[in-house]
Amino acid sequence: MTQQRRRFSAQEKGAILRRHFLEKVPVSDLCDQNHLNPTLFYRWQKEFFENGAAAFEHDHGSEVRRLQEHNEALTTKLAHKDEVIAEIMESHVALKKTLGRV
Repeated sequence: MTQQRRRFSAQEKGAILRRHFLEKVPVSDLCDQNHLNPTLFYRWQKEFFENGAAAFEHDHGSEVRRLQEHNEALTTKLAHKDEVIAEIMESHVALKKTLGRV
């Protein structure tokens, strides 16, 4: 008879690791309570520390989004200025033609 493999969600894994780090519950007790192999616990711990920087990347994403929005606003402002300059130059050339200086 084969036993089905249990799957732990990310929240469950985090809760187990948190109990070890914050509450100082020994690994052996956690593994007994959750019916885990200690090797699996240490694999989760290694994965957590290797991917720990990913928790802070979300802030990077919002910073990129903010810069993109700022870039779009500046691009729009520049396009408006170009239109105004074009209108002024058109008026200037028309005035020069009416005064006969061309």
